[in-house]
Amino acid sequence: QVRLVESGGGLVQAGDSLRLSCAASGFTFATIGMAWFRQAPGKERDFVAAVRWSDGGTYYADSVKGRFTISKDNARNTVYLQMNSLNPEDTAVYYCARRPRGRVVVTSTESYDLWGQGTQVTVSS
Repeated sequence: QVRLVESGGGLVQAGDSLRLSCAASGFTFATIGMAWFRQAPGKERDFVAAVRWSDGGTYYADSVKGRFTISKDNARNTVYLQMNSLNPEDTAVYYCARRPRGRVVVTSTESYDLWGQGTQVTVSS
C-alpha cells in the first residue's frame, strides 16, 4: 500500500525539542524527494523543509532555518524532522509529502503527490 505515516507530535513547552518521523511504504523511497509542510488553524499549508533524493541537499523556510533539520534514512524508508527551540508560532499539524521527479518547485504543495495524515505539534508559552 502506497502511503506516508507521520508520528512524533505532541504538546511541548517553548524552547523544547521534538523529532517527527514519516514512514513511507509502497514505493521506491530512495529515489524520491521528500518534504515537511505545516498547517495552523485557519491558515494555508506552508512549506517547512525538503530534502533532495539525488544528493541529500536540503531546503528550509526562513522561519525554521537554524532550528529545524530534515533528514532521510533510505534504509528505514523514513524521513525525519528534528525541531529545536520550538516556539508557539510552530504550533500546527505537520505533514510529510512525496515529490515525484520532475517537479522542481520544492516549496509548492502542487509539487507533491502523496501526503500523510498529519501529526499535531502544540507549543505552549
